[in-house]
Amino acid sequence: MEQQFKSAEEASVSPLQVRDSPRHGFQGNRAPAPPPPAVPASLTIAVSRETGSRGGTIARRAGKKLGWQVYDQELLEYVAQEGAFRQGIAENLPKDAAKWAEERLQVLIREQNLSKHPSILELARIVLALGAQGEAILIGRGAGCILPPESTLHVRIMAPLADRIAYMSQYLLRSEQETAEEVELRDRMRFDFITTHFHRQPTDVYQYDLILNSSLLGEEISSELVANAARAKLAALRRPASSPSIWLPETAEQS
Repeated sequence: MEQQFKSAEEASVSPLQVRDSPRHGFQGNRAPAPPPPAVPASLTIAVSRETGSRGGTIARRAGKKLGWQVYDQELLEYVAQEGAFRQGIAENLPKDAAKWAEERLQVLIREQNLSKHPSILELARIVLALGAQGEAILIGRGAGCILPPESTLHVRIMAPLADRIAYMSQYLLRSEQETAEEVELRDRMRFDFITTHFHRQPTDVYQYDLILNSSLLGEEISSELVANAARAKLAALRRPASSPSIWLPETAEQS
């Protein structure tokens, strides 16, 4: 009699289906959990430049080619000093990225590669927050001294002094004699800023991935080289660790 009261849906279930139905919370085989997001999430470009070498223009052109946000010296200083902007960046930073940025900051302090001046610490926090997210170009303000080389393309834009004075003379609408003094002053201020707060010398060529002479290459070729170098380094960062590297070091005999 009991069998007659079974619903049509229950009657259509085979013994095999009943035997294989989930039990005790078992929900079948699941794919492994995805790996945690990488930190930094992508590459950052840090641009150091001599006064009048058109480094800012080259960086902005490279930013357009890559579709990346560009932060010049003035914008970095403004963001570092403006509380609302700082808070907004900090709130939007994922937990893993915030942890990475703070750990990197502590490493710089511990190794005495960063001034403890409050304004410099705030600047470093902003630069590291931007670097944790990646896909940004930072111009000046010691960004290259703050960000690690593994996830950063370090670029130096240079040009002969006479060309830099001629360019700045047109930009500032001053005589070349007045402009020469201005170029010397700005170069000295940038040099003092880096040596005082980061204990480095911007003229040390070995800290850069790419050094460009903008007088010989021009703005367009220079920006294209920066963009291409960023794409290549980003591809290398994303290559699985087990994949063989294309580049092989030369032996002592070859070098």
